[in-house]
Amino acid sequence: ARAEGAARAEGAARAEGAARAEGAVRAEGAARTESAVSSAGAAGADAARAEHDVRADGEGDGRAGGGRPLRVLTHCNTGALAASGWGTALGVVRELHERGCVERVYADETRPLLQGARLTAWELGQAGIPYVVQADGAAASTILRGLVDVAIIGADRIAANGDTANKIGSVGVALACAAAGIPFVVVAPWSTVDLATPSGDDIPIEERSVDEVLNWGGVRTTPSDAEAFNPAFDVTLARLVTALVTETGVLEVSAGRTPARH
Repeated sequence: ARAEGAARAEGAARAEGAARAEGAVRAEGAARTESAVSSAGAAGADAARAEHDVRADGEGDGRAGGGRPLRVLTHCNTGALAASGWGTALGVVRELHERGCVERVYADETRPLLQGARLTAWELGQAGIPYVVQADGAAASTILRGLVDVAIIGADRIAANGDTANKIGSVGVALACAAAGIPFVVVAPWSTVDLATPSGDDIPIEERSVDEVLNWGGVRTTPSDAEAFNPAFDVTLARLVTALVTETGVLEVSAGRTPARH
């Protein structure tokens, strides 16, 4: 009986020790993740701020003074609800806000599932960051009217040449940024980079259920004979990307520093 009791006690001690070790490993992993997110946020904030200042100084038209807080556009959700810590692209926005560098965020609603309106808006509000939600179709006009200083978005997959796949509607934002001459910054963990994928042409684009487009709240909003095209993502060419921010640093993609060449 004594031997059995000792064995049980030893087993319990081992189990407790293993649980503590596992907890320590998890805590260490969480700390590393938080540190990486914080570093990426700081690097991205520095990149966005520096890019804004350089462009503002070069424009000389007074539209965006070098020391003025930024007006930021986001697309889809890239915060804590989509990742960990502060998130990816939204983590950079939060870092900018902590530094007093955000005037307002234009959060695209992100049709058809409204991740921007439902999730990003909630996170911005919780963080006390000034924001407005806008229709996806308003994004290009908002940018071209000079109401945005920088677009900061995430990525679902990044090719070796810097082409970036992200939520549908991202490429339209990138084209508008290029036309307006403002930075288009992509923020993602390095694990999003696929060096085995040469370019965006090699990234498969998921097509989601047509019901997301044909219906709203379970109610049909289109003619009964209507069909739908519902790609979940689009690809932004590397030439439209100003910079890629990961936990490893900042790649100035527009200057030819692609993931394959970093």
